[in-house]
Amino acid sequence: MLSLPSEKKWQIYCSRKKDQDGETDLSHSPELYIERVQALSMLQFPVDSEEEVRSRTRQLDGLKTALRTQPHSFVLRFIELDGLPALLGFLSAMDYATAQSSIHTSLIGCVKALMNNSNGRAHVLAHPTGINTIAQSLSTENIKTKVAVLEILGAVCLVPGGHRKVLEAMLQYQKFASERTRFQGIVNDLDRSTGIYRDEVNLKTAIMSFVNAVLNYGPGQENLDFRLHLRYEFLMLGIQPIIDKLRGHENETLNRHLDFFEMVRNEDEKELARKFEKEHVDTKSASSMFDLLRRKLSHTAAYPHLLSLLQHCILLPLDYGSHPQHWLLFDRITQQIILQSENGENPDLSPLNINVKELVHLLAKEEELVAARSKAEELEKENVEIATKLAKKEQELDLRTQEKEDMETNLTRVKERLEKETAANLETKQRISELEYRASELDRQVNCERGERHRLERLVSSGSLPDDAKAVGLRAGVAELACVDLNRSSEFSNGPVPPPPPPMSHAPPLPPPAPGCCPPPPPQAPPSVPVSAPNRPEVPKKNVPQPSNPLKSFNWSKLPDAKVTGTIWSELDDTKLYTAMELENIDKLFCAYQKNGVANDGSIEDLRQIGKHRTKILSVIDGRRAQNCTILLSKLKMSDEDISKAILSMDSKDQLPIDMVEQLLKFTPSVEEAALLEEHSEEIDSLARADRFLYEISKIPHYEQRLRSLHYKKRFSVWIGEVQPRIKSVMEASREVARSRRLRRLLEFVLALGNYMNRGARGNASGFRLTSLNRLADTKSSAAKGTTLLHYLVEILEKKFKDTLKLEEDIPHVREAAKVNMGELEKDMGVLRNGLKEVEREIEFHRSQPVALGDRFLPVMKEFLSSATCRFSELEDLFQDMKTRFDRAVRLFGEDNSTIQPDDFYGIFDAFLTAFNEARQDNENMRRRREEEEKRAAQEAELKKRTMERKNSRDGILAKVGNNLKNGLTNGLSAGGGGVGFGSGRHENSGDAKGEFDDLISALRTGDVFGEDMAKFKRSRKSRITSNGNSPPRMNSLNREDSRERVLNNRREQ
Repeated sequence: MLSLPSEKKWQIYCSRKKDQDGETDLSHSPELYIERVQALSMLQFPVDSEEEVRSRTRQLDGLKTALRTQPHSFVLRFIELDGLPALLGFLSAMDYATAQSSIHTSLIGCVKALMNNSNGRAHVLAHPTGINTIAQSLSTENIKTKVAVLEILGAVCLVPGGHRKVLEAMLQYQKFASERTRFQGIVNDLDRSTGIYRDEVNLKTAIMSFVNAVLNYGPGQENLDFRLHLRYEFLMLGIQPIIDKLRGHENETLNRHLDFFEMVRNEDEKELARKFEKEHVDTKSASSMFDLLRRKLSHTAAYPHLLSLLQHCILLPLDYGSHPQHWLLFDRITQQIILQSENGENPDLSPLNINVKELVHLLAKEEELVAARSKAEELEKENVEIATKLAKKEQELDLRTQEKEDMETNLTRVKERLEKETAANLETKQRISELEYRASELDRQVNCERGERHRLERLVSSGSLPDDAKAVGLRAGVAELACVDLNRSSEFSNGPVPPPPPPMSHAPPLPPPAPGCCPPPPPQAPPSVPVSAPNRPEVPKKNVPQPSNPLKSFNWSKLPDAKVTGTIWSELDDTKLYTAMELENIDKLFCAYQKNGVANDGSIEDLRQIGKHRTKILSVIDGRRAQNCTILLSKLKMSDEDISKAILSMDSKDQLPIDMVEQLLKFTPSVEEAALLEEHSEEIDSLARADRFLYEISKIPHYEQRLRSLHYKKRFSVWIGEVQPRIKSVMEASREVARSRRLRRLLEFVLALGNYMNRGARGNASGFRLTSLNRLADTKSSAAKGTTLLHYLVEILEKKFKDTLKLEEDIPHVREAAKVNMGELEKDMGVLRNGLKEVEREIEFHRSQPVALGDRFLPVMKEFLSSATCRFSELEDLFQDMKTRFDRAVRLFGEDNSTIQPDDFYGIFDAFLTAFNEARQDNENMRRRREEEEKRAAQEAELKKRTMERKNSRDGILAKVGNNLKNGLTNGLSAGGGGVGFGSGRHENSGDAKGEFDDLISALRTGDVFGEDMAKFKRSRKSRITSNGNSPPRMNSLNREDSRERVLNNRREQ
């Protein structure tokens, strides 16, 4: 405790005193503090309650004190629970009134206290928007908040890697505050001297210390051009007159920063003047700088380019108003040319992505590069043209092949249809001839019977027969005549005719049947001769490399060699792929012995009417059925007569929705119901609504069949629209899998992989079952956890056959085809086919019936049958083509076409594509994790290296420093109470690590970080200006590092 600095002792005392007074409770956990910060960030500023403002400030002060005084584990826990994002979120979300209050100051203090810990500082610097969010607090009018923010930003400039983050933050603040340049607001605050800014020396001191830190640390330690570049930016904003005015404050600390700014400026200008062999360069005068450049470049190869640059600048339009865009572009390009290092890094944020070294190199060899580029472009163009032509030819070949297959299919279909039509025509002619013969035979029979009747009548009239024989004879003659007439009518109405009565003795014999009506019997097939089965050809053994050690087996289903012929497997050669398969990785990854690790509108009223007149209304049908029928009729909102007319007209006006037609089918009157309703036909008005409806529709002939035909007519287009896409998806998928070159390449690679990994009877395969594709993920690596054979396959394809990864583009219809069930599809086709037959039978029935008034069944359904038959014929042809193509695709891959269905066959590809994409994503995730781990390891190694270098450098410097200089520095720092240190190697010691940032800010505030002796900042004269105009490295950077280390060590000794 006694060895702590005075400022640290005062902080501990204040925190303990607040605990005793009940204002702060340090026993709270980090979770509670984070909840408080998040709760405060959601609250609006209490305009009328100062006590509430003080209460919120005290809560934040409690967190600040806890972050400074609690053990190192408290800070780590606070960081792990996302305490930093909570603080930054509060900073970015606070309203204007809160930003001007003491709440803002205390919140910045919490961030500052967190950065006082080495881990907290590292997390703030590593946060992508942490420094940007802190810099946005410069927009407040609260002086204390501004000072705290400037001190944080200035100290971050001194931390390795922090200088660039500060420049990024200031550029972000320029956009946030809508300023012209990034340092405009800071220079304006430095110049303000009215209101609360009158005699505000602390703010001006903080601004000047920040300016000096930005100019002299980071790349500015070594690079003269970078210091001049940033200083020119401040000078253009008018900082020099402001510095002259600040001298009137006569403040020792402020003057110290002002002196340092001017001294370093003078030294840099002298060094710049030596470049041109002059004592001074007037950078305020454009003419003097032009004369200097003209004299320097005269009689050199660069002078014509200078003249060309000036000539083209004169050609620029001069009226730009307030936005000189072209000149700004020249300025940015020139800045980047000056500042960019040899390795292409830009110390300042570059708005233009220009590699100066590369451009200079290109300009130096412009002709050679232009020729090489033109040649490369020609070759590339030729290559693209050849590839384009090849792709076009392949596309044309596929198109021609598809057209050929379609034409062959259409030709076969036309032949089959022609044969069917020819057979039907012959059968019709035969039936016509038979009917004509039977008609003539019936005419003869009628004439014969009429002659017999006349004879009997004459006998009766002459009295030759008794009366009873007369009556019997007359009745028999009339019956026979009626029978003949009935047979004749049925012959022409229904087609088939019953056999005629036996002919009389005088009747002529029957003629022979028409020639050609019956085909001759087929010739007998010759007796089959048994043929001995041919011997199975010997399969040549493939040249598969031997693995270095036994491997795990790939659980595939080997295709029998007898089934390979005529399939895709006979075209594949897997032996040529072993040179590109990285077999040593397979041996390592898959070693066999390595250990792993509805509302019823209107129905209620009808039901009420039924209940109201229950005693007067009769009903002969089932009560529940009558109730449901009444509800349906109330939804239709049509009278019984209108419904009957709509059904008779086959709904020509589209009054009946399809769902209502389906419901009407449920209320077809049965035979018993029709008989009961007919018995009560005289009292129809007293029947219930449902009974009246059923009575009305029972008078429609063939009501149920008519309604079924109407329902089929309405549903036909819907069924076609559902079935046709499924058929087309299977057709397209069959074509795609048969012609995909990427699929063939993939199967070839898997075949080679399986033959390499499998030995004995499972190896030397010519093909495999497609289901084996989905077993690739079952073979797991014995060396890399989470890696399977499928992951390895994807990795190799990404390296060597990247185009194969676009497999899904070749077979886009596979996923839809995998959803098609052939049984359901055939069932749907059967429904459509049977429906058409039923409509056709109903049309034939209505042709033989008298047409009732308003009955439009025949014209409507004839027209529908004509169009529907055509559409169904096309669909059936498409269905047959689909089956043919599917069978061909199945046989192409050596699968059994008698058992496998489209959902099974294409489901294999669907599942494989899904697993394939997941494996690609897994590989990508593993690659990212591996890169992050490598990056993190490199950062840790670099951090350790810097720590050791800094430690060695500090030890060497301390050995050289004399006791007098050390005593002088100790006396000079006694008033500052702070020191500097970056000990990233002291993360384990929480006491030392938690005071570094405060010491750094304290030394920056007093100016001790820049050194006591101003002579240490003079530039070394040993390294002069080189011939190419590059500035020599600053030699005082080591002294400045000495100063930081001495400040830290002297503070620790105190």
